[in-house]
Amino acid sequence: MSRVARRFYRVDSLHALDNLDKGESASVENRWVFEISHEAANKVGGIYQVIRSKCGASVEELGEQYVLLGPYKEASVRTEVELAEFSADSPLTVTINRLRTEGWRIHPGRWLVDGNPQIILFDIGSASVSLNDYKQEFYENSKIGIPQHDIECNDAVLFGFMVAKFIEEFRSEVVNFSDAKPRVCAHFHEWLAGVGLVMLRMRNIDVATIFTTHATLLGRFLCAGAVDFYNNLDKFDIDGEAGKRGIYHRYCMERCCAHLAHTFTTVSEITGVEAEHLLKRKPDIITPNGLNVKKFAALHEFQNLHALSKERINDFIRGHFYGFMDFDLDKTLYFFIAGRYEFGNKGADLYIEALARLNHYMKASGTDKTVIAFIIFPAKTNNFNIESLRGQAITKALRDTIHDIQAKIGKRMYEVCLTGRLPEASELLLKEETVRLKRCIYAAQRETLPPITTHNVCDDHTDPVLNALRRCHLFNDTHDRVKVIFHPEFLSVSNPLFGMDYEEFVRGCHLGVFPSYYEPWGYTPAECTVMGIPSVTTNLSGFGCFMAEHIADPMSYGIYIIDRRYIGLEESVRQLAQNLFEFVQLNRRQRIIQRNRTERLSELLDWRILGSYYRQARQHALRLVYPELAVEEAAGAGRLNYPRPLSEPPSPTSSRATTPAPSEHGSDDEDSIDSEAELEELGVGGGSVNGSTTSSR
Repeated sequence: MSRVARRFYRVDSLHALDNLDKGESASVENRWVFEISHEAANKVGGIYQVIRSKCGASVEELGEQYVLLGPYKEASVRTEVELAEFSADSPLTVTINRLRTEGWRIHPGRWLVDGNPQIILFDIGSASVSLNDYKQEFYENSKIGIPQHDIECNDAVLFGFMVAKFIEEFRSEVVNFSDAKPRVCAHFHEWLAGVGLVMLRMRNIDVATIFTTHATLLGRFLCAGAVDFYNNLDKFDIDGEAGKRGIYHRYCMERCCAHLAHTFTTVSEITGVEAEHLLKRKPDIITPNGLNVKKFAALHEFQNLHALSKERINDFIRGHFYGFMDFDLDKTLYFFIAGRYEFGNKGADLYIEALARLNHYMKASGTDKTVIAFIIFPAKTNNFNIESLRGQAITKALRDTIHDIQAKIGKRMYEVCLTGRLPEASELLLKEETVRLKRCIYAAQRETLPPITTHNVCDDHTDPVLNALRRCHLFNDTHDRVKVIFHPEFLSVSNPLFGMDYEEFVRGCHLGVFPSYYEPWGYTPAECTVMGIPSVTTNLSGFGCFMAEHIADPMSYGIYIIDRRYIGLEESVRQLAQNLFEFVQLNRRQRIIQRNRTERLSELLDWRILGSYYRQARQHALRLVYPELAVEEAAGAGRLNYPRPLSEPPSPTSSRATTPAPSEHGSDDEDSIDSEAELEELGVGGGSVNGSTTSSR
């Protein structure tokens, strides 16, 4: 690699993508992959995002040999799936028609996402007449009984048996469509889809199976109970804990799937440790979650998009804090936390406590900067807070009035200048216009502090976020350098306060803060990363562990990893507050440099790269089922690594004296060259870097 090229070095072992041949090799080898999930074209939780974002890369690799299987949910199908029969010469069509003769309603089509993959949806109601027979067969094979009242488990049994029968029929039919011996791989996500895996194994169907758990059932329940989860993993009475929570049969289904699968995977190392203790099987392969990076790609434009989106947030802030706009928006930083409303699991408790300490640090240091911290969790509300709506209306009226007066002043100035003289002050701003402005200014005054929430939250006296803000005395007081806004609703363009979607909001913020305690992966910090926004994560989240493994110095790339595993809660809060304070102390140019570095990590999270882990899982399963077949080892999985930003020797001292120093407000141009000066500005130069969150202190 040339000396010049090394300065733009991104990743030290980016492997080739020759296997992305749109299914040509898979077709020749008669290799098929079925991906089975309750969230295929059915948005319920995070697995929907995993499968949806992965479709483009999966189709690039497997083409028409890749098929999704899921339950038919009419409300979702209307907007997400284009129903259409497959070609008559496809083994899929023959299998579907055969099962339709048994009275099953099966809907083939194309999922309207990137890659437009084939999808087959099963109407589980059409097989409900056989539910008791299926449950009896399942019990005879696994000794797991399903309670009659558990509707979700009943649906899982129906869906599982339909999938197992479909794959069994397909396996017997596909041999007639190619001379090559068929290699079929069925990948099941979570226990809700896992009954099909159990039945395939019990019936000895010649299919390679993979089971992926994104988060264990019992792990979610235990963490929701506010126990010291990770330090007691080896001490839990697993059967007793599952029984106390009424999920013993579900836990047994999940554990059965994990043990019967040829290949067992989890989405992160931390979830793998959890599965090893709770499900009693160590994962064979870790399959980290990626993103469809093309969706977020803005290349050099991402800095401009940040500025544009930030101005949209500024408009909201002007309305929310009208009458108390005693801070400079050019010196204001926007932090945010977002996700499911799991107060402890998502780290909202840590976030709010750290904000209170950050407020103290900033006041003690005498900084002229302000932090506005957003908390975006969907909660039950009555409606928008009237003060929030009034503020937006008042600032809009003031803005419209000024625009109107500006136009009239411009016209009068033009007319006077045509006479050959400069206008007098009295000719520009008329008395009635001064009165209009004064009325708007007086209307923009208020005695009450800006609200800490944008909505009227139901049972606000028991709401954990509001109670934490009250306990920490974060009330948006004039003297506070940290202001808070709790928005208990997901963002959308139809939102009357923000008028922007979540992606645009993220681009406008300066830092995403996600100090999660229980987070098997964590899409929120990953989305921040591909949009070039620095973020805070923890070593108990899959994303944090993945970044710590593949980046030599995460902090220099804008990834702050808080230790929540090996130190106490108080120390974790201090570490988070200190990292936030250090971020606040960065100047504008330093933040631009850091955003450039953060955006470089996009490649690391691209499904086209991370798909190699899924490919490795499939090949592991195929080797177990078809040992006589030569299965090529997946290349590159686990070898991606971002080094510490490379540095060139600084310029000679004699040449520096004549070089003007860049001004802070003139540094919006892209700066993607790593130099000693950059390392020094970001506080990571001058010493060895070990990748820990304290490496810059």
